[in-house]
Amino acid sequence: MAAAANTLVIACGALAKEIVALRQANGWSHMDVSCLPAELHNRPEKIPAAVREKIQRFKGRYAHLFVAYADCGTGGLLDVVLAEEGVERIAGAHCYEFYAGAKVFEQLAEQEIGTFYLTDFLLRHFERLIIHGLGIDKHPQLLPVYFGNYKKLVYLAQTESAEGRTLGQRAADRLGLAFEYRLTGYGELDSSLRQVNEKVIQWQN
Repeated sequence: MAAAANTLVIACGALAKEIVALRQANGWSHMDVSCLPAELHNRPEKIPAAVREKIQRFKGRYAHLFVAYADCGTGGLLDVVLAEEGVERIAGAHCYEFYAGAKVFEQLAEQEIGTFYLTDFLLRHFERLIIHGLGIDKHPQLLPVYFGNYKKLVYLAQTESAEGRTLGQRAADRLGLAFEYRLTGYGELDSSLRQVNEKVIQWQN
């Protein structure tokens, strides 16, 4: 009989598929996942309060809580909330950094500061979040307003896929940008969740 879940990961909806895949691959049956809408990235000022609400709702129902968000544009306000609530988060400024790894991401930024990044999630929802979300479908003149200062699109792929490469190239062409493909896997999302599970095992012992 599987052990009851005693750990909750409060995650950005953009990471849901990847976290569930890691959970299944590693047999982390003691871990539950509760996601907030990925669209919060369009309103990062709302992320800290939304995360706090989740924490307070589930405190006491789980022995351990962990937040699978980077800073994600909150300007440090998420860390203030987490310090007050006594909950840790994944390190990094955004998912691009923890997927690529801090050192690699720094190198990418130094090579071309005008880089637009996609992950598997953003590639899957490119039309909805980028083209429709920014109104480019209805107002094509907005394309150079949003992307005129970008030079390159880097697709940080979590899973290897020929179709993904094709769609990534297509997205870059759509935005008028050079294309670069990087297979990152789950990066520091994987290692962070492993560390959480190691701590849980230590606490249990």
